[in-house]
Amino acid sequence: MSSSLPFFDAVVIGAGAAGLFCAAQAGQRGLRVLLIDHATQVAEKIRISGGGRCNFTNRDLDVRAPQRHYVGQNPQFARSALSRFTPQDFIALVDKHGIGHHEKHKGQLFCDRSAEDIIAMLLAECATGHVQHWQPCSVKNVAFSPSSADRESAGSYQIDTDRGPVAARSLVIATGGLSIPKIGASDLGYRLARQFGLPLVAQRPGLVPLTFSGDAWAPYAQLAGLALPVEISTGVKKERMAFHEDLLFTHRGLSGPAVLQISSYWQPGQPLSIDLAPGVDLPAALLQAKARSRKLIANELAALVPSRLADAWAAQEAQWQRPINEASDKALHLLAERLARWQLVPTGTEGYKKAEVTLGGVDTRALSQQTMEAKAQPGLYCIGEVVDITGWLGGYNFQWAWASAHACAQALPKSPH
Repeated sequence: MSSSLPFFDAVVIGAGAAGLFCAAQAGQRGLRVLLIDHATQVAEKIRISGGGRCNFTNRDLDVRAPQRHYVGQNPQFARSALSRFTPQDFIALVDKHGIGHHEKHKGQLFCDRSAEDIIAMLLAECATGHVQHWQPCSVKNVAFSPSSADRESAGSYQIDTDRGPVAARSLVIATGGLSIPKIGASDLGYRLARQFGLPLVAQRPGLVPLTFSGDAWAPYAQLAGLALPVEISTGVKKERMAFHEDLLFTHRGLSGPAVLQISSYWQPGQPLSIDLAPGVDLPAALLQAKARSRKLIANELAALVPSRLADAWAAQEAQWQRPINEASDKALHLLAERLARWQLVPTGTEGYKKAEVTLGGVDTRALSQQTMEAKAQPGLYCIGEVVDITGWLGGYNFQWAWASAHACAQALPKSPH
């Protein structure tokens, strides 16, 4: 290798949440860092997250039990990084930069003004660390030299980019997942992992709306736009997972926080069970209404659930299309049961174009949970979404980005200058 190549302690590929934060932290430790991204703008996912307000962390994260909020073949892998860089640590940085924020729901923290404030903060932190930044810049090829006559670059990576070649002692893959291709998502991280022999867990869309086949969905398509709080669950016994969140009907299926959350646990072919009136004793409420009312069942039901939902459910059976005082107790019990345990099997998802995250990725067994370095490939690190750790909706994925980036940045070795 020519010693005239520009040499860095670390090259970070991917200027999203994890890449920006890792580059900044490493730069502030005195490392020479180059940050490369193929997109024209940094951190598009931060920019569009939380409706443009960026849900940057979650105050309720229990760092001692990350498996409560993370999905993957081994969610416990995340514990080390999450316990060493907590939501409180990131909140302190946000406060230091004077960024106003508020808690919206279940520990979720959002910027008062705009996600741009978080991006500006990360860029300012990179500037403090004298991080060099090439963007837009594509990576064409990466090669590894186990040793070299040039001691400084012993065990170095040569990265061929469309701005020319560089060499680095460490390479950090922070390329994110496959979600939302229109903002530049790519499979580069998985390709690099494969190139260096790191095993991958199969990828699929996560935090994604679910779809249903045309005929089966026809009775519900008219409910598009309706939102209501539900309890949604999938799986049985120890595998059962449930969320209390809002459900949104769409023309093609179901969305909203409840469905995005459950989608990370749902397996193709599995049914979902949805309680459309959580906390309501429907059988008792309907029998009480029968004793005092002559209104149509749908009208009485509309006092318990949204009226459009009441109409759609009552329309499903002739025995529910009559005054409530004329209905049999059995018919009312059946109606209550259908609403409290709506069983349905999704045919698929809206795919990566609507998915907020990518499930799967670099197998955690191939990485050190302390440093995020590949065990069998010295100097190669994987952080953020490219790793098989996926958080719940609500700031958990950003916290994993910050924590894994921080663990990596603290571990990156300095070359002798």
